[in-house]
Amino acid sequence: MKLVTFLQAGTERIGAVLEDGRILDFAAAEPRLAVDMLTLIRDQEKLLPLARALAAAPPATALLDAASIRLLAPVPRPLSMRDGYAFRQHVATARRNRGLEMIPEFDLFPVTYFTNHLAVTGPGEVVVQDQHLARLDFELEVAVVTGRPLKNATLEEADEAIFGYMVMNDWSARMLQMEEMKLSLGPCKGKDFATSLGPWLVTKDELDLEKTAAGEILHARMTCDVNGHRLSDGNVDSMTWTFAQILQRSSYGIQMHPGEVIGSGTVGTGCLLELNGSQVTDNLWLKAGDEVVLEVAGLGRLVNTVTRVPERLTGVPPHLVGGILPDLYAGSPSGEMGD
Repeated sequence: MKLVTFLQAGTERIGAVLEDGRILDFAAAEPRLAVDMLTLIRDQEKLLPLARALAAAPPATALLDAASIRLLAPVPRPLSMRDGYAFRQHVATARRNRGLEMIPEFDLFPVTYFTNHLAVTGPGEVVVQDQHLARLDFELEVAVVTGRPLKNATLEEADEAIFGYMVMNDWSARMLQMEEMKLSLGPCKGKDFATSLGPWLVTKDELDLEKTAAGEILHARMTCDVNGHRLSDGNVDSMTWTFAQILQRSSYGIQMHPGEVIGSGTVGTGCLLELNGSQVTDNLWLKAGDEVVLEVAGLGRLVNTVTRVPERLTGVPPHLVGGILPDLYAGSPSGEMGD
């Protein structure tokens, strides 16, 4: 199923996208489905069969035209959100562009960092301020959502715990990120203002998943267009680490719960930091008004527009707004700028 969270007349509801593009409003069709997405995920054994039966024979009174509603992120308030670093091409290229060798630890274990699960957006506007616009970047990713508890998971348990997949844009304010990473504490202000998810959460039964000894692999082309120009082109199956491996590592020694979001990290060619450093693009960064379209085969098109709001902070450093910008590609052993 292609599951959505949407606003209708100011009320948040969940539903499914049907083959003809119309939206099945679960609450209008079945009172037991008048829940949010996290509840549907947690109670999937009981609620998903009801939802699937309704999608197979939808009542006309519960069908909505897609133009009459506003899509939100499929999981607007995940319990947590991690982002990975799973695509070797992206990591190696980003390091090479900064004069650094490939880090050998990349092949030893998958890594993630926690990002702001309270700053999730869906399709539509992504609101930024001036400091974000100092080399604003997109990141073309895929994310999974956990559907079962996990702790010290095997690869098989990790795969079984994945509820579904969706497109993810890990927006990055590169100037803020470059400065804060020198302190070796991980990304924060360069990442915490927005992460876009959507347009749908696609359950695993809808997808072409190959079972391997390392975990399931999704074969799906990934692209990004900015203002109608194709910039990025990759495939989910080029992940060096599978989502099962990432979840196995993430669940070591801790209890994970249904409704947590885990991103793949950036696919090769999947951000301007990488493309500019490789001279594929010429110092191109996002600006207010730009339309960014991420598309993953089977997962849909996530369309966002960069929208600037007035800067409210005083004393904005001049090197961040209109001043001299440091070189993002100079090698620095004290910080990582690959994601």
